[in-house]
Amino acid sequence: MSAIVERWHELTEMKEELAGRDWFFGTSGNLSIKVSADPLTFLITASGKDKRKTTNEDFLLIDQEGNPVEKTHLKPSAETLLHTVLYNQTDAGCCLHVHTVDNNVISELYGDEGKIVFKKQELIKAIGKWEEDAELIIPIIHNHAHIPSLAEEFSRHVHEDYGAVLIRNHGITVWGRNGFEAKKILEACEFLFSYQVKLLQLQAAKNSKLSIY
Repeated sequence: MSAIVERWHELTEMKEELAGRDWFFGTSGNLSIKVSADPLTFLITASGKDKRKTTNEDFLLIDQEGNPVEKTHLKPSAETLLHTVLYNQTDAGCCLHVHTVDNNVISELYGDEGKIVFKKQELIKAIGKWEEDAELIIPIIHNHAHIPSLAEEFSRHVHEDYGAVLIRNHGITVWGRNGFEAKKILEACEFLFSYQVKLLQLQAAKNSKLSIY
């Protein structure tokens, strides 16, 4: 089986799993996986597709400049440039971007601070934070409508082969050295976001009740 076919199947499986969690609202989100390093090529989701469905036109092969390798009527994701930045700056093998209610709420709550910090949470180990007093810092960047500007700001936070960046009121982009690692990081981040939203809600309700007495 060729590398492109193997990666196609792997990306399809991840897409179907994330779709089962309802993380692709309104055709949003984009996924990619590296096929070769030299020359750099990667598969990325086609723009405007319903990612809850599986077809033979779900992905297209892209080069290091973000252009389709072969002539096609399909358009790569509008945010392909972020993926090219990632693969050109690191040895990452997979990049996942989803829009969820929780990650959008978190990005707005902490957007002015430019980051959200998690401490004493077991799930931060999924992002390589194993020390006793470790903390996970997830940057939150501005949602530039101009994609080259968005990619430029995104690139400032891409230093390792795995990581995560929130785009304010847009979604989260995570990457890993392979598909398994990228999905693990995405799941951990979404767990942490959901936990934080619920914690803040419960704390607000508790404080409201206490203020009555």
